Amino acid sequence: MARDVLLHPYVTEKTMNQMTGSPTQDFKDGNKIEFIVLRSATKKEIKEAFEARFEVKVDKVWTKIDREGKHAIVKLAEGYSAEDVGMRIGVF
Repeated sequence: MARDVLLHPYVTEKTMNQMTGSPTQDFKDGNKIEFIVLRSATKKEIKEAFEARFEVKVDKVWTKIDREGKHAIVKLAEGYSAEDVGMRIGVF
């Protein structure tokens, strides 16, 4: 990809619970990781950049915009672990 759309991970207690699946939620609600991305990035660009950078398969991408910028919540496909990606980028 000509430009890297993933700027940096967005880490809060809530995003950590989404990554691991907290005791109050099923694992199907977990396995997600959140990044701040370029405001102009599309969901397709985010998916492609994430898959290329971390060598995983992405199931779905949600986006939202707030005062910190554009957030991308990335749900990994079955068989891939958001915790593993978090470990590689130093979130844990």
